[in-house]
Amino acid sequence: MRLKDLGEFNFIDRINKAVKLSGRVIKGIGDDAAVLRYSKDKYQLLTTDMLVEGKHFYKSDKAELVGKKAMSCNISDIAAMGGVPKFAVISVGLPGSLDLKYAEGLYKGIKKAADMFGVDLVGGDTVGSGKIVINIALTGEVEKKNLTLRSGAKENDAIFITGYIGGSIKLKHLNFTPRLKEARFLVNNFKINSMIDVSDGLLADLGHILKESNKGAIIYENRVPVSKSASNFNSALRDGEDFELVFTLPGPVAGRLKKIWPFKTKISEIGRICSSRKGFFLVRKTGKAEKIKPAGFAHF
Repeated sequence: MRLKDLGEFNFIDRINKAVKLSGRVIKGIGDDAAVLRYSKDKYQLLTTDMLVEGKHFYKSDKAELVGKKAMSCNISDIAAMGGVPKFAVISVGLPGSLDLKYAEGLYKGIKKAADMFGVDLVGGDTVGSGKIVINIALTGEVEKKNLTLRSGAKENDAIFITGYIGGSIKLKHLNFTPRLKEARFLVNNFKINSMIDVSDGLLADLGHILKESNKGAIIYENRVPVSKSASNFNSALRDGEDFELVFTLPGPVAGRLKKIWPFKTKISEIGRICSSRKGFFLVRKTGKAEKIKPAGFAHF
């Protein structure tokens, strides 16, 4: 069997079944970051992301933006857990023929994003490679009361998303701001039952919440905030690399959230979690509901 026959997430599930964790691990594979025992009041978070030339960026892209994306992806993962990023190690594979200015531009972008969110760069590794590869591992912290997983969605939760989706193909994916401040506001002021960042597409990532929470959902086409850069509504749902936050919280407090939301970042209530109607349903502008697959970007 080839990897593309199995699929990315089936491959991850296959690995997960063979992993045995110690009591120091609160949450391992299956969320935006691993959750580890740390102190009396906090958990430690650990995440990693890899960018590969030709897959996540092209050499023709501005080096500083590529570096910024590499760090920001990881910060977005920590935000989705309700936490604060702390320390990063950076490993890169670089061709010997790469222009020095481009290599320095990558690190400049990484450092700019790290400085913006208070991340210390504490080490890493550099090797020769046929293509540019950037891998960053990032630690973070989260108060135990603020930890937010994918698995906590409850019936009648309101489903929200920050910002707009779609348009990654027009370089939006290289110049986004992780929603860390927004996430911290949410967990400090509300009981956020579940949260994830949108890297593989709204349908796929909300689908992860539904799978982990064993719930269904209804979302409404006319409520989904689509970027002007998106090709169309269907591609906006699936293209991915928006790095917005999708989260759920008890329906009765949705109005209060909208009323006190302090950021310029748009938030939209796009649907509801349901357990009585398992599955994923999209209500079109015509009012017709259709069952959909939570499909999005996959590497294989």
